[in-house]
Amino acid sequence: MPQPESDLVRSDSPADAVSVTPVADKAGIALFISLPRRLYAGLAGFVPPLDLEQADLLHPAKSAFYRHASVQMFIAWRSGAPVGRICAQVDFVAQSQDANAPGYFGALDAIDDRAVVHALLDAAQDWLRAQGMRGMRGPLTPSPNGESGLMIEGQSEPAMIAMPWHPVWLADHVAAFGFDETNDLLSYRMPLDGTTELAHAVPDGMKPGQGALRNIAIKSLSKKEIAQQGEVLRTLYNDAWKNTWNFVPLQSYEIESMIKQLAPLLRSEHYVQIEQNGVPVAMALVVPNLYDIAGDLGGAPSPFGWARLGIRLLRHRFTSARVILLGVSSRLQGTLLGALMPGVAIAELFQRGHSLPYNHVDLGWIREHDMPMRRLIERIAPLPNKRYRVYERAIERPAPDTGP
Repeated sequence: MPQPESDLVRSDSPADAVSVTPVADKAGIALFISLPRRLYAGLAGFVPPLDLEQADLLHPAKSAFYRHASVQMFIAWRSGAPVGRICAQVDFVAQSQDANAPGYFGALDAIDDRAVVHALLDAAQDWLRAQGMRGMRGPLTPSPNGESGLMIEGQSEPAMIAMPWHPVWLADHVAAFGFDETNDLLSYRMPLDGTTELAHAVPDGMKPGQGALRNIAIKSLSKKEIAQQGEVLRTLYNDAWKNTWNFVPLQSYEIESMIKQLAPLLRSEHYVQIEQNGVPVAMALVVPNLYDIAGDLGGAPSPFGWARLGIRLLRHRFTSARVILLGVSSRLQGTLLGALMPGVAIAELFQRGHSLPYNHVDLGWIREHDMPMRRLIERIAPLPNKRYRVYERAIERPAPDTGP
């Protein structure tokens, strides 16, 4: 059952001071993870994610990100009540790729109060400054390989796995903090109900084994080879996106952790591995939408709720899914074959849709300026159904102390 609207959603005493404190213990981490469902309970469009899922992203004992990063969580308080949260992160892999890479902020959620939002951003900025960072970028939770961006459009759309929900007011408060020009990430909903003809999605002559694709073969997920296929996926993903904005390469232990978390959800149809003469050159990974079977259970289900979730999982009672990884080998980029690969992967997903229970698949995130990919997708879904924004700004240095 939905929780009643929380009295934390708005403040009746805006004059009360806001304090922001760092999270320093297990109780603080637990509050940090569960806080969005307390802040947003009762708001139209909000479906609380499972605390367990969020812990995989944020908890130091569960998130692989902590193996190559320094993270500090903060909670904002007013009149003794928690009214917002944020985390600040320094990603040492990103720093090793680019010494000028910014620090990150993420997991930003708050009541409708600009003073609260800015106090949280100030706390993150101060911490990043103390770590030597010259800029801050986000929300990235906890990195570009997690949940990216702040929801700008799509609050009333169905919830989707690993895509955060934010109230409409939050973007205005964040923008007012003084961020530079931003980048938008788009998500598209592709119907799999037979109303869209596959021929409209991709050019003619795209069947593997024919024409330009005569040396192309497609593999599915093998539970026996899932570790090896995970490494192929990681290698292809890192190769495909290595020269793009905001990219940070996935580490081997990150893909191992992701496979462990996703394994109960995955079937053979969920992975597309495209090979040219036996060599992997493109891939796509689809994940069933956890909200389909958990959205009505709340963020912290009862024992009975967990039992219901287990039954639904075993019966694969999903109606939607999301393409979370899609990439083409850099050696094919700029070639005709490389241009065909995303369409081949999407066509394969359409064909597999007949054996899966989904009526639609979401494809995101797509960078707003990636027009080749957008043109391909918009043959199927003309308009994005969700928009997320990544903000960035330089971190001002404190004025030097010149003494009396």
